[in-house]
Amino acid sequence: MGKRGPGKDAGNKVSKTIYTDVLVIGSGIAGATAAMRIADDPNMNVTVLTVNKDPRESGTYYAQGGIIDRGPNDSAELLAEDLLRAGAYYNNPEAVRVLAEKGPRLLDEVLHKRLGVEFSETANDNLEYIREAAHSTERILHVADATGRAIEEKAILALEKYPNIQLLTEHTAVDLLTPAHHSTDPLAIYAPPSCVGAYVLDQRSGEVLTYLARYTVLASGGLGQIFLHTTNPATSRGDGLSMAYRAGARVINAEYVQFHPTAFYAKDAPRFLISEAVRGDGGRLVNEKGEPFMQKYSPEWKDLAPRDVVARSIHQEMLHTHVPCVYLDLKSYIPEEEIRHRFPNILKSCLEHGVDITQELIPVVPAAHYFCGGVWVDTHGRSSLRNLYAVGEVSCTGVHGANRLGSASLLEGLVWGWRTAKDILRKSRKEEAPIKGDDIPDWQDVENAQVADPALIRQDMTTIKNIMWNYVGLIRSQQRLERAINDLYHLDQEIIEFYRARRMTDDLIGLRNMAQAALIVARAAWENKISRGCHYREN
Repeated sequence: MGKRGPGKDAGNKVSKTIYTDVLVIGSGIAGATAAMRIADDPNMNVTVLTVNKDPRESGTYYAQGGIIDRGPNDSAELLAEDLLRAGAYYNNPEAVRVLAEKGPRLLDEVLHKRLGVEFSETANDNLEYIREAAHSTERILHVADATGRAIEEKAILALEKYPNIQLLTEHTAVDLLTPAHHSTDPLAIYAPPSCVGAYVLDQRSGEVLTYLARYTVLASGGLGQIFLHTTNPATSRGDGLSMAYRAGARVINAEYVQFHPTAFYAKDAPRFLISEAVRGDGGRLVNEKGEPFMQKYSPEWKDLAPRDVVARSIHQEMLHTHVPCVYLDLKSYIPEEEIRHRFPNILKSCLEHGVDITQELIPVVPAAHYFCGGVWVDTHGRSSLRNLYAVGEVSCTGVHGANRLGSASLLEGLVWGWRTAKDILRKSRKEEAPIKGDDIPDWQDVENAQVADPALIRQDMTTIKNIMWNYVGLIRSQQRLERAINDLYHLDQEIIEFYRARRMTDDLIGLRNMAQAALIVARAAWENKISRGCHYREN
């Protein structure tokens, strides 16, 4: 059997090495912002990869609620305090300061003026600022209930206009390239840890290509798909986190997985997001009798409590009443015309599954929504590996602390995407050396590799999802976490052996990364005995 991985002797094979100044892995708001800003320099060539067929498909695209700006009665200090309070004061103060002070200006400069995103307005043609849970004032800009979609569509259109950006769809990063792991020079192990690109699967041809880059930007999104219920798109499998971890990058705060309180619940229906803005506009969480219950769990905030509190409250209410879901009541608290105006996409999605939210209660359950941990980065997006940057949900800037404040993620992606690009441009002007990678071999496929049985892949994915949901979900305990780690470790070993002997596919790569990401989260949760934010330990 041949060896899965880089070949030490490429023989007479034609090289499949591609050179680029900057390799961006992911096309959401963070990756797109970084790519666009870097490509402003016509001397820089940028390659943007996305695993999806449609480059708009990303976590950004599905963000409903909105993006933080500076509201009429707002200030950087007030926003910083709200971020800190929601994050259980576990946030990185420097990162919070950067977001609160720089964010609104960049929103205006990039989203308003550069991309032309048309945010919702009041009857007087002023920007409409709304308030969401755990915010102390109105400061959220939105585009009805499809803010992320509006931003992402504009961002991709902008990328496609740059002659020095190559946007490649259906390309899956397999592993980050580090000289310490991949160089044919054994002495490379003594050099400072660095990243020089990635092995990348072209899904259409089945070939694994070698992308060598001066700078690599991870913008691959989150990991919600490792859980049974999630609002995340199908490719949020923890790919970037797992690749960075294998490459030796520092990973922090992996136990902090935020569960959105309200995802649509129906048999055989996707768990699509029901925005927090619904509760911000007056919607109430009720039990099957139509009775509000949040006052029992959070007397101060009630339905506008931080996400982790609301999610656990729903979980406990479901356990106490032995029901599979609770409900959101809009019809009793929000006028029908306002529902149709503010939440047209939620209305449409629910109608597709037989629920008219202007007349009926919406069945909801908590679902894995946002990863607050990730690849450690500084305020310029730099990871612990030289020339590897991480932006967006795959990164951990410390802005969110132990729990994310609603609508903060789009702004974080924008700010860190921009700051990463500025740092890369600054470094590139000082470092004129060409890309070097002669000692990185081409990928060598397994000889006579079998095609992976999709039934086996799906079963392993389902097993991971159930382990994580039942043992590493909303409420954790020592016993559950130990069971999870034991089960995941053995499953991971089986998946690694399975992976090494099969022909490379996107699903196979995803399975390997899901197992790795699940172990990272479970081990971090086991090590942290303190309940804080969205990490809650029973004992």
